[in-house]
Amino acid sequence: MIDPSSVVGKAPPIERRVPFVVVGAGAAGVAAALEAVRAGVEVMLIDENPLDPDLMAMDVPHYFGQRMSLSARNRALMLERVIEANPGLGRADEAGVDVQLGVSVWGAFRNGPTQRELAGPVLGLANEERSWLVRYDRLLIAAGTRDVVLGFPGWQKAGVMGANGLASLTRHRVFAGRQLAVLGSGPLGLQTARQALEAGLEVVAVVEVTAELRGDPVETRRLADQGVRFYPSHTVQEASGRTGEVESVTLIRLDADLAPIAGSETEIACDTICLALGLAPNVELLALLGATLRFRSDLGGFVPETDGWLGTSAPGVFAAGDCTGVHEALVADDGVARGQGRLAGLGAALSLGAVDRARAEAVRTELGGVGARPSEPVHAYWRHWLRSSIRVGGLEVYACQCEEVTRRELIGVQPPRYLGWHSAGMSARGLGTLLRDGPINQDQIKRLTRAGMGPCQGRRCREQVALFLAEEAGVPVGQIPLPSFRAPVRPLSLQVLWPRDEPEAARDHWVSWFGIPTQFTPHWTSHVDASETTVFMGLGGESQHGGSSVEKQRELPGTGRG
Repeated sequence: MIDPSSVVGKAPPIERRVPFVVVGAGAAGVAAALEAVRAGVEVMLIDENPLDPDLMAMDVPHYFGQRMSLSARNRALMLERVIEANPGLGRADEAGVDVQLGVSVWGAFRNGPTQRELAGPVLGLANEERSWLVRYDRLLIAAGTRDVVLGFPGWQKAGVMGANGLASLTRHRVFAGRQLAVLGSGPLGLQTARQALEAGLEVVAVVEVTAELRGDPVETRRLADQGVRFYPSHTVQEASGRTGEVESVTLIRLDADLAPIAGSETEIACDTICLALGLAPNVELLALLGATLRFRSDLGGFVPETDGWLGTSAPGVFAAGDCTGVHEALVADDGVARGQGRLAGLGAALSLGAVDRARAEAVRTELGGVGARPSEPVHAYWRHWLRSSIRVGGLEVYACQCEEVTRRELIGVQPPRYLGWHSAGMSARGLGTLLRDGPINQDQIKRLTRAGMGPCQGRRCREQVALFLAEEAGVPVGQIPLPSFRAPVRPLSLQVLWPRDEPEAARDHWVSWFGIPTQFTPHWTSHVDASETTVFMGLGGESQHGGSSVEKQRELPGTGRG
C-alpha cells in the first residue's frame, strides 16, 4: 500500500549527476574548475552571464540602475563579450570543463529534517527557456558580492546604480551613461573611478562623507591630476531629473557631527550616480544548504565558516572568493581569489579521491594563506553614510524601492501605503513595541512592512534595512539576524520554473498534500454531500446545529478544521 498523499516518486526528475559543480565563473570559480579537472575530476562550471535583460531590469544580480544599452538584449553579442572579457572561460573549456553560460542557480536542496525524498543534494538551474535539476557530489560556491545600497532623496530614479553593476556593464561594453558621480572613496570607490575613466567616461565627482578621503593617496592624486574632483565631508542632498532619470546631483557639506551646513549646496550635472560604499558577500545558496554563517564586519557581513580547504559546515560544499568575505586585498587584486579557488578545487578533488594527499598538502603549502584577510570593520562607515542621509533627507525617503516603504513606515512597522490598510492598532505599533517582545529581526519586519519582498529580492535594501533597524534599536548591526532565504533565489517566470505539466501521480489527491492527517478527511473516502453538513463554529467550539465540531468536521469532504 502506498499513501496517495506521499511525495514519494512525485519529485521532478534529476537531469544529470556531476562529481563537482562550481557556481560562479569569476577568478575563484575558474581557478577551482581548472585545478579539479586537471586532477581528473568531471567539472561543471556555471555562470549566469550573459544575463537575461529582464533580470537586469529588476537589478538582479547587481544594481544596474537602468543604465543598460539596447545591446544588452542581443544575446549572441553578449555571449561573445562575456567570453572576450573572461579569458579563463576559454581555458576552462579547452581543459575539459563543462562550461554552462547564461545559466542561473535558483535553488539548492538537500535532505534534512523536513525533506527525505532526494537521492542526493541537487541544484535548481535555469536559463531563459527552462529549468532543471542537477545532482552533485561536491559543490563550490563562488558567487561573489553585491553592492551595499543606502538611499537618499531621488535614489529611485533611473541612473542610480552600484559599483558592481557599473563594472559589469562597462566590462561588457553596454553601459549607457556618460557623466558619473561616485559615492564613496576607499579602494572600491577609487577603483570604480579609475575603471570609469579607462572606459572613456567622465567622472565629475568622488564624494566622501568623512573628512578624510579613504584609500591610496597616490591613486587619489592620480585621479585628481586627470580632472576628478573630490568632495570630502559631503553627502547627497538630492538626485534630480525631470524625466524620471538622473540629470544632476546636489551635494551638501557636513559638519563634524554629520549635520548639513545650510548654504553649502553644490549642484553637479551628471547622468549616473554610482554607489561605491562597499560590498556584501552573496551567501544565499550557502544559507539554503545550511552552511554556518557568522557576522564579520571586517569581511563585509555574514560569511561562511570554512576549514583549511575552504570547506563549509554543509557536507561536500566549499566556498571561495568574495562570498567568503570582502577585504581590500580582494578588491585590489583578483590573485587572492584565484588562490582561494585553487585551494577549494584541490580540496574537492582530494575529498573525491582524485588526488594524492601528500601532493595536495604540498600545493596548499605553496599557496600559503589564501583565506579571508580581515581589514577594517565597515559597518561603522556605512552607518556614517546612513546618519548623514537621514539628517539631510529625512524619514520620507524610501528604505525599500520595490514595495515603496519609507523610513518612517519602517520605524512605525506599518504596512505599505498601497494596501490602504490602516487601524488604530497598527498606528500604535512601532519598533519600540516590537522591542518589548524580543530582539528585532529582518524576517519579522519583512512580513509586517513588506520591506525586502519585491522583485529585487532585497538586494537593494537588505543592508540599509539592517543598519536602520540597528540605528533605531540602539544595538550593533551584528545583532540584527540575516534574513532567511528561500528558493527561487533568482526571480523566475512560472513558465521557466516549471515548464512541464504536473504528472498524474501529483494531480491525483493533490488536495491532501495541504492537509494535516489528524484534521483532514480525504474527499475520495467520503460519500457525504457537503451541502448537508455545513458547520458554523460557535465560540465554545460547538457546532450550531448539534453535535461536536470534530464530529461535524469529519463529515465534511475535503475540508479541514478551522
